This record gives sequence, C-alpha cells and structure tokens, in this order.
Amino acid sequence: MSQTSFLDEIQEINLAYLLLAQRLLSEDREAAMFRLKIDGEVADLILSLNARQLTKLSRTNQLICRFGQASIERLKQVTANPRDQGLASLHASLLLAGEEYESMPPEDST
Repeated sequence: MSQTSFLDEIQEINLAYLLLAQRLLSEDREAAMFRLKIDGEVADLILSLNARQLTKLSRTNQLICRFGQASIERLKQVTANPRDQGLASLHASLLLAGEEYESMPPEDST
C-alpha cells in the first residue's frame, strides 16, 4: 500500500470513530465515557463538534482512537481465551473493564 492510501484509511477510521463517539455519547453519556475511556471534558468537546470540525479533526495523519490502558498480558488473555464462545465476549468485556479500574488512582477516603 502506498503512504497516501495509509493516510486515507487513517482519516476514514478517525471520522468513523468520532461519529460513533458522538452517537454513543448522545445516547448514554456515562456508558460511552466508560467504553471510550474518555473524561467529561473530552466528551463535552466531542459532542460540541459540528460536521466541519469533525472532518477537520479526522484529517490528521495519526489515529485518534487507541488501545486503552490494557497491558500486553490483558490483551493476550482476551485474544487467547479458551472459553466457550458464549462466554468469550463477556470474559473479554470484564477483563478490559477491569483494566480501567486498575489504572485509576485510589480515592481519597479522608
């Protein structure tokens, strides 16, 4: 593939990600923030973007979406899961959701 083709694909992925993020945030803000691993400020910004701004943001040569804070071990657990297919999706969701909580600083109980 040519460099131009890679850049076109990155831009398409970025736009699709931003459109999906806006839709998720408008339907269920808290669940979307959890799934997208973003905070309230980023959620507000994404929701406030119009079509022109979304397009402009998507036209970067870097991917906007990225892997969450998942460690290599966590990713291996998800991809090499020997469980029954009926449970594999649930297991992957639990593993990746647990990663979010492990990376959060402890709450101040004072």
